[in-house]
Amino acid sequence: MARTRLYRNGVLERENFPIADISECVNDPGAVVWLDICTMDDDAGLDDVEEEFGLHALAVEDASHERQRPKLDHYSTHLFLSAYAIAIDPETSNLDSSELAIFVMRNALITVRKDRKFDMDEVVKRWDAAPGLIKEGAGFLLYGVLDYIVDGHFKAVQDLDERIESLQDDLFDDSRDRVREVQRKSFDLRRDLILLRRFVLPMREVVNGLMRDTKIVNETLMPYYQDVYDHVLRATEWTESLRDLVSTVLETNLTIQGNRMNLIMKQVTSWAAIIAVPTAVTGFYGQNLPYPGFQRDSGLITSSLIIVLGSSLLYWIFRRKDWL
Repeated sequence: MARTRLYRNGVLERENFPIADISECVNDPGAVVWLDICTMDDDAGLDDVEEEFGLHALAVEDASHERQRPKLDHYSTHLFLSAYAIAIDPETSNLDSSELAIFVMRNALITVRKDRKFDMDEVVKRWDAAPGLIKEGAGFLLYGVLDYIVDGHFKAVQDLDERIESLQDDLFDDSRDRVREVQRKSFDLRRDLILLRRFVLPMREVVNGLMRDTKIVNETLMPYYQDVYDHVLRATEWTESLRDLVSTVLETNLTIQGNRMNLIMKQVTSWAAIIAVPTAVTGFYGQNLPYPGFQRDSGLITSSLIIVLGSSLLYWIFRRKDWL
């Protein structure tokens, strides 16, 4: 069911009343209305809202469809913006997104959730925690929603940063399982950061556009929106730096693997050179021609000494060069 609230002169007057009653309050300059709809629960809700508030058809179409880019559109009677709340799934440690469409009018705010994952109760708690700002109208209600969304972005970036730090600790572990785990985690982190950047980066334009609209953001609300904008910038810069850091981790991991392969190749080549000494000596003494020490004990002793001394010399040289 749709959730509704009516504020009059900064005081909560009614809650969870029918959508049909909203028209009685919209034209009241001292009233502020909030309407929340989940498209998964009420397919016909948007049609009723479009008629009740006179919303633009293109904005309603964007609110009905999923996978919209975070944006801010200006219409003659209202603003439309879309945004994504981000959270880290505790079971899979992957990013979990929830899309939200918002219609903003002078004295009304309409939130359209595309799924049930968006925690609107947390937003309501933020509104109730600052009753003195309710009188500022829909601009303050919108601030509460954006503040909750941007805080989620910031927490997601912080969590990804911690995961990258733990990944760096495992980067120089030589065990095979750990190497595979580093590769898998690096890929997952890079995927999550690309997805997070897709949601965080456009929020700069959204918040900046709202701050230029004096009808929604007045002088009283400007410091609050400035704080949200500061968090958006920090989250964006942090996301960009983490992308570079993950790329560095991937490159470092490849470099380490290449160095390990070179070390293995040096070791294999060194042992092959050592084994080549007895092979060459026994091949020489295996000729069907007379040679010094042929059919004598001295020939066996001489060949054995050559094998031992030659192999020992190569082993000493390779150890000194740190090839073995």
